[in-house]
Amino acid sequence: MRRGPHLSRLATVLTVGLALLTPMAANIAGAAAAVTPGSAPALAPIPEFVASAPRHGFHAPASGPRPNPPEIARRAARVARFTNLLAGVPNTLPALARPEAGARRVGVVPAGSKYYGFPIVAWVEDTSADGRWGLVELPYTWPRRQGWIRIAGLRRTTTKIRVDVDLSEHLVTVTRLGEVRFRAPAATGRPSSPTPVGRYFVTDRVAFSGGAYGTYAFGISGIQPFLPPGWTGGNQLAIHGTNQPSTIGTSASAGCVRVSEDTLSRLKPLLAYGTPVIIHP
Repeated sequence: MRRGPHLSRLATVLTVGLALLTPMAANIAGAAAAVTPGSAPALAPIPEFVASAPRHGFHAPASGPRPNPPEIARRAARVARFTNLLAGVPNTLPALARPEAGARRVGVVPAGSKYYGFPIVAWVEDTSADGRWGLVELPYTWPRRQGWIRIAGLRRTTTKIRVDVDLSEHLVTVTRLGEVRFRAPAATGRPSSPTPVGRYFVTDRVAFSGGAYGTYAFGISGIQPFLPPGWTGGNQLAIHGTNQPSTIGTSASAGCVRVSEDTLSRLKPLLAYGTPVIIHP
């Protein structure tokens, strides 16, 4: 009988399959049988393949809203606007009228604070185009004035915190990146010894055991030129506590800003050396 082509192909497949299965069956049987002296050792088991975690490039694309470039730009601008550059002053530095060597000298920035000698960290309000000079308020001067100091090589840090003192409202406002963290009432200078307006920065952090300054004071870089007659307490401005809490919210001090103990506890973790303090009418 003549075989059809499909039978010939089937026979070929069966023949090849049998040839492959025969040694496989022998290997399986040999692996299962006990090894006797002189016999071939059993084949080692084939190791399993365990798939690893998918690589990062194979993750599904993130879901959610797509970035908004204008909003990102607005946030970056706000961060830049309200991030304050601070520079440590290792020694007394000359302050110049212009950001260039040889310019007229307008004063100095001391290395230490007025009464306690803490190392000065100055708030740099502006920088020169080359970044080598910084514009600062000169500490403890009257009339108030600014000058350029060379900041190239100085230790620099930043803070996002600012303190705003509103004399007419007797109000202290603390902001971070321009957003209000908290507000608190304060006592400010009486009419005969008004608190001087200006742009200052924190130069001292001093603990007290109570009394006229409460338990803590933040000395700032300004001075009081309008001291009451007979005053012997020094002329540096400060934000401090008080043993007369009933005066808070009024014009009652010799020029400093008095706040409650609760407000002091909220200021302590926020006001680093160099933190800007802006006092306005």
